[in-house]
Amino acid sequence: MDVPRLKQSWSLVAAHGDQVPLYFYSTLFLAYPETRQMFPTNMAGQRDRLVTALGHIVSQVDQVDRLVGFLQDLGVDHRKFAVRAEHYPAVGEALLATLRHFLADQWTDELAQDWAAAYGLVAQVMTEAAQAAEATSPPWWAAEVVGHERRAFDVAVLTLRPQYLLPFTAGQSIGVSHPAVRSWRYYSPANAPRADGTVELHVRAAPGGAVSSRLVYGCAVGDQVHLAAPVGDGLTLRAAGSADLLLLAGGTGWAPLKALVEQVAAEGSRRRVDVYVGARSRSEFYDGDALEKLTASYPWLSVTQVVGLDLNRPGEFVYPVDRALADGDWRSRHVYVCGSDDMVSHTVAILTRSGFHAGQVHHEGLGRHWYGPSWRTAVGGPAVSDDSGGAR
Repeated sequence: MDVPRLKQSWSLVAAHGDQVPLYFYSTLFLAYPETRQMFPTNMAGQRDRLVTALGHIVSQVDQVDRLVGFLQDLGVDHRKFAVRAEHYPAVGEALLATLRHFLADQWTDELAQDWAAAYGLVAQVMTEAAQAAEATSPPWWAAEVVGHERRAFDVAVLTLRPQYLLPFTAGQSIGVSHPAVRSWRYYSPANAPRADGTVELHVRAAPGGAVSSRLVYGCAVGDQVHLAAPVGDGLTLRAAGSADLLLLAGGTGWAPLKALVEQVAAEGSRRRVDVYVGARSRSEFYDGDALEKLTASYPWLSVTQVVGLDLNRPGEFVYPVDRALADGDWRSRHVYVCGSDDMVSHTVAILTRSGFHAGQVHHEGLGRHWYGPSWRTAVGGPAVSDDSGGAR
């Protein structure tokens, strides 16, 4: 396999932009129409994923150790789309046809062999990982909605009871899909694992978001949803050891940080935890009762609510990190950050300039269009307004 030749050919193909995934999926669905049902009705986000994922794979093709983990996660994750081993040859055929089309007279037998070998490796790793996962976990869990509270016009808190125990660690994310919607979105449970197995989700309806809108506006107690295996470790406590914590949340990004507070309480470690929760206006603090209850229950916990907009200061916006740094020096703490991409980017930049090193600042990767945090962390793609993956 000629790696430089492979990379150069992909750069030529990728230059055609949106035409590449459009041609690929048209070719796939025309040749294998049965595969269409595996994809969401709105294919815009799916097209973005294909190009960026292929670019990541090609860029890492000569770094097998880094690429294998990504592909294994991808193979396991694709089980929730009902992808089986027999589907991979169809995808490979459509991929080679797409490359041949856009490379035109630059497509050679040698290049065809390179791409066939590269795709063969990808398919093998993903297939083997998916088959291995079958022995330990189902493709998805069915869960009943046992609680549904509208906390604001566009925010709901759901309590779900999986049919079988869904193991996860506080700070991880789980895929969520409604049977009426062929899309998945990732949410971090707002609780540490419970004895009864229930999961609390904080969901804000995204404009045009099929999954989030269904969960907020079209879901009720007694309904059933599907949950996918947990992914991501960027927000888990593993890397922090026994250090004191500073938790910075924006909007429903409070959910996984609330889970971390519960985990600290369950561990009985008595580490100091200071939380700053931000919202654009005071009326948008949707989980106030829980914040007050947590503060009253644990003397090692402090919670500060930060209102972003001040009518007396038009044009200014205060982030939780701005208020936190004004209140004290936290450089001995491990910091966990969750919120919108803008909030996380701003926070990480401010903390870096303030002397925090990378190892003590924890967050998931940016980009809401990925299947889950493992994709976002690996690829680091730009944010896309889409409902099929991502954080809060």
